[in-house]
Order: sequence, then C-alpha cells, then structure tokens
Amino acid sequence: MGADGPRTSLLCGHYHLDQGRPHPLVRQLPEIIHLSTRHGRHSELCSAVQLLGSELENPRIGSAGIVPALIDSLLLYILRAWIEEQPPTEARGWAAALSDSAVVPALAAVHEDPAAPWTVESLAGRAGLSRAAFARRFTALVGEPPMAYLTRWRMTTAARLLRESDAPLTTVAARSGYGSEYAFAKAFKREYGQAPGGYRRDVRAV
Repeated sequence: MGADGPRTSLLCGHYHLDQGRPHPLVRQLPEIIHLSTRHGRHSELCSAVQLLGSELENPRIGSAGIVPALIDSLLLYILRAWIEEQPPTEARGWAAALSDSAVVPALAAVHEDPAAPWTVESLAGRAGLSRAAFARRFTALVGEPPMAYLTRWRMTTAARLLRESDAPLTTVAARSGYGSEYAFAKAFKREYGQAPGGYRRDVRAV
C-alpha cells in the first residue's frame, strides 16, 4: 500500500509433512528456493502458475478438483526446477540420484510397485549394473541401502493407505509388499512406534 513499484501477487500454500520421517529430498532442500523465470526459464512452472492463478481468480465447474491437482503439479515443477539448477559438480544426495541414469530406473520401479518382491539383484537389473556396483552407487547417492529404502517406501505407502482409505489391514499389507498381516504389523510398529490400527485411529482423530 502506497508503493510505486509494479503490482506483485503472492500465492501461498502449505503441505503437512511428517517431520519424524522426512524424505531424504526434503532434508536436502534449502530453507528458501528462489527460481527466476527470466529469459524463458522454467516455462512449465510458469504455465502451472498461470493456470492455477486463472482457476483461483475465476473458479468454474471442476475448479474444486483442478486446483488441488495444479497445486501438486506446481510443487513437482518447483522441485524439478530446483534439481535441474544444481550444478552437476555440486549435486549430491537426491539431487544427484534423480539425475543418475542407473539409480532412477530402480527408484521408479520401487515407487510404481512397492509390493513387488524386489531384491538388490532385481533392482540392479533395472539399473543395468552388477549387484555390488548398484548397491554401492544407490547407497552413495540416496543415502541408504536399496532394501532400507524399499522398506521406507513400503511403510510410506502403508501409512498413506491407512490415512486415506478404509481398506482392511490385510489389503494394506498386501499392497505394501507383505504376505501376512502379522509381518506387516510388526514392520509398521517398528517404523512408526504403534500398530497400524492405532495409527489409523490416531491420524483420523486429529
């Protein structure tokens, strides 16, 4: 108010993250990310911002479903732009892992089908490396061994299903890669400190 500079619009939002189990990428992010769109840089990000702004300023039929999807897309475009801006010689952790031609196929396989009976050898096959070479490379870039990451992702998948669906525990166990509800409950309690049923009740009571 009272300024003579160009008009500035601020778009604010937030995500609730599990600070007790932050994803390795989240731990690596700086406190502030500044992305310049000058000279045509990050055109997809610009388009996403424009689409979101249009839906917010002029809501129409379907906006209730479009806006959340655009917000999620905007976050992914921001993360992609930040990763791509990291100099190759300085890239580390997930910024390097997501640009690595061997690690990316293995990560994609785990994310797309966490219930599959993955082994270090089968993931190494996706990466096109020997078992030992893949394990070393994955651990160095991702920050934990392949099977540890697989367990983390399975538990993340299970927690999401418990929060967002009414699927019975046997179904959640199967979709998270566990052949028995007992084995699943034991692994989940080790990761989250409570049984799956108790976790579901607690998160829904908030």
